Amino acid sequence: MSQGERQVEPEKKLRPGFSTGSCAAAAAKAATAALLAGRPQSEVTILLPNRTPVRFAVARCEFDARSATCSVIKDAGDDPDVTHGAEIFASVELSEEPTIQIAGGEGVGKVTRVGLGLEVGEPDITRVPRRMITESVRQALADQKRNDAGARVTIFVPNGVELAKKTLLARLGVIGGIGILGSNGLVTPFSTAAFRASIARAIDVALSAGQRELVFTTGGQSEKFAMALLPHLSEIAFIEMGDFAGHAANWAARKGVRHAIFAGMIGKLSKIADGKKMTHAAGSKVNLKLLADMARKLGGAEALAAQIEAANTARHALEIALASGLNALPDEVCATAADHLRRFAGSELAVSVILTDFDGKLLGLYAADPALEHLRAARAGDARP
Repeated sequence: MSQGERQVEPEKKLRPGFSTGSCAAAAAKAATAALLAGRPQSEVTILLPNRTPVRFAVARCEFDARSATCSVIKDAGDDPDVTHGAEIFASVELSEEPTIQIAGGEGVGKVTRVGLGLEVGEPDITRVPRRMITESVRQALADQKRNDAGARVTIFVPNGVELAKKTLLARLGVIGGIGILGSNGLVTPFSTAAFRASIARAIDVALSAGQRELVFTTGGQSEKFAMALLPHLSEIAFIEMGDFAGHAANWAARKGVRHAIFAGMIGKLSKIADGKKMTHAAGSKVNLKLLADMARKLGGAEALAAQIEAANTARHALEIALASGLNALPDEVCATAADHLRRFAGSELAVSVILTDFDGKLLGLYAADPALEHLRAARAGDARP
């Protein structure tokens, strides 16, 4: 190495971790197995939503003739997650009814406001974790040939109230603890340098494979929905940009992408429409006034705009708009987001934007390429987020 040269250290590969939902599912399976087998469990294997088996160590396991309680320590990998190291517990009682009932106990937040995808009064245990818990308990029952039985599962986190104070959950209307969350069972480390580099590499790989139309998504769910809407595109054309919208647009333009399609749901896309290059919750929040102003621009009544501005979340605001018949709001969000994405790109990059609901149904579209207009036929007039 000549004088003046600096050796570049290879970038450390960040270690992924597991969501609170995965930990709850593992604890529930361990408790069910302990109750049925009559002995403590030291480890347990569950399936992630992508069907990958993952083994978890069981931190504590206690049982008697009627119930069992086990816990798993959350390992968030290299992500700066406030719940890293939290002990997630599950208590299980068997029932004669062949159903799996899931409840939230101490330290699991309760939903008190609309717009979070759960009914008011329910524990903040979201859909994918509920499914993982159910599947894991059913597998433990099947392993002991008790397919006829059901179970009552209570998830609790003893220090959940204190952990929740370090989050924005209370502002969103989740009171009394943390959420049991996770759309894919994993926690992807949040690293600006590493994630930006991964986006750049993914673009390079796609272009080298001859792709000139690329789809940038805000996460795994958005990618799945975009793939369903755009089945003509190769899998390699889909790139998870996460929260790095500005970087993705700029790099796409620099590398000569012909057409960049950005796909996501209302929360992230409304932030982009507000001019945010970075949409991570720690650095930006939804501008409900922007959505209210859009409603006014589209001819919505002042009372409706006021409701939207007072909404709990972007999802809640969209629910209010669509319930009132203001179906053009998602298109307006997409068009405004496209304007900012072109600005982020620093060039006349052809940008389209797709907004879906939380089940993958198309709600909004801005199409730079007329070939995308056929997607509007799939949009139901009474679609709801």
